[in-house]
Amino acid sequence: MMQKGSQASFVSQCSVLTRRSFVNMYRDLGYYWLRFAIYLGLCFCVGTVFYDVSHDFGSIQARGSMLMFVAAFLTFMTIGGFPSFVEDMKIFGRERLNGHYEVGSFVLSHAVSSIPYLIIVSLIPGAVAYLLVGLQRTPQHFTFFATLLFLCMLLVESLMMIVASIVPNYLMGIMTGAGIQGLMILSAGFFRLPHDLPSWFWKYPMHHVAFHKYANQGFYKNEFLGLEFPRTNNAGEGAGLVPATIDGEEILRYVWEMETGYSKWVDLGVLVGMVVVYRAVFWGVLKLGEKIKPILRGGGSTKRATTVDVDACSDGENAV
Repeated sequence: MMQKGSQASFVSQCSVLTRRSFVNMYRDLGYYWLRFAIYLGLCFCVGTVFYDVSHDFGSIQARGSMLMFVAAFLTFMTIGGFPSFVEDMKIFGRERLNGHYEVGSFVLSHAVSSIPYLIIVSLIPGAVAYLLVGLQRTPQHFTFFATLLFLCMLLVESLMMIVASIVPNYLMGIMTGAGIQGLMILSAGFFRLPHDLPSWFWKYPMHHVAFHKYANQGFYKNEFLGLEFPRTNNAGEGAGLVPATIDGEEILRYVWEMETGYSKWVDLGVLVGMVVVYRAVFWGVLKLGEKIKPILRGGGSTKRATTVDVDACSDGENAV
C-alpha cells in the first residue's frame, strides 16, 4: 500500500485514472448515455424539420439555421453533465489531499477517458441529422462535420470543468456555464451579423474569443463552398449583367459576412487550440486553488489560535 505523499510515475497515474474514469462514465447513465439519447432525439427532429433541403435560394437560410442549431444548441446541452463533473471534482479534492497523483494526471486522464464517449455522442446523432437534411454527401464533408461537432463538445466540457472547479454548486454552476455560452452564441455572428455587432465588447473581444464563431465558419465553409444557388432576382440576366447563380464563396462573404481568407481547416485548428488552452486553464485553476486554500485555512487557524491564547491568559490571571 502506498503511504501518504508517495506517488507512482506520471504514466501510471494517467493509466489508472483514465481506466477508472472510463468505467465511471460508462456506469453513470447521466454522464453520457442520457445525453446521447437526447441528442439522438433532437437530431432526428432537426432532420425532419429540414428534411431533404432543396437547392433553391431559400435553402441558404435553411442550411444556415440548421448548422447554427448544431453548433449552438447541441453543444449547449453539454452542460447537462455538470453534476457528474462536480462529483469528479469532489473525488479529486479528497484524493489529492493524500498526494497520490498530480493535478496534470487528473486533467489529462479525464480528457482522454471522455474522448470515446464524445465520439459516439457526436458521430451517431450527427449522422442522423446530416443524412436526413441532405447536406453535401461525400465522406470528406461528413468527416469534417463530425470532427468539428466532436471538438465543440470537447471544448464545452473543458469549459464546464473550469466552472466546476470554481463553482461547485450544481444550480449556480449550470447557470454560470449557460450564461457564458449564451454570451458566446449571441456574439457568434448569426443572430446579429458580424458587421452589425457593436464594436465595444460584443465584437472586440467577444466575437473573436467565442468558439461558436469558428464552429459556424467551419460548418458553413464545409457546406456552402462548392455549391451554387439560383438568385431570387434575375433582372438583367438576359443582358449578362447579373449571373443566374450565386456560389458558396459569395454566400459566405456577403450573406453571412464570414472571413473567407482562410480555409475551414484553420477554423478546425483554432478549435483544437482552444481545447488545449481551456484544459490548461483548468489545470491552472486547480493548481491555484491548492495554493490559495491553505492560506485561507491558515488565516482562520491563526485567528482561532489567538483567541484561544487570549482566553487561556485570562483564565490564568483569574486563577492567580
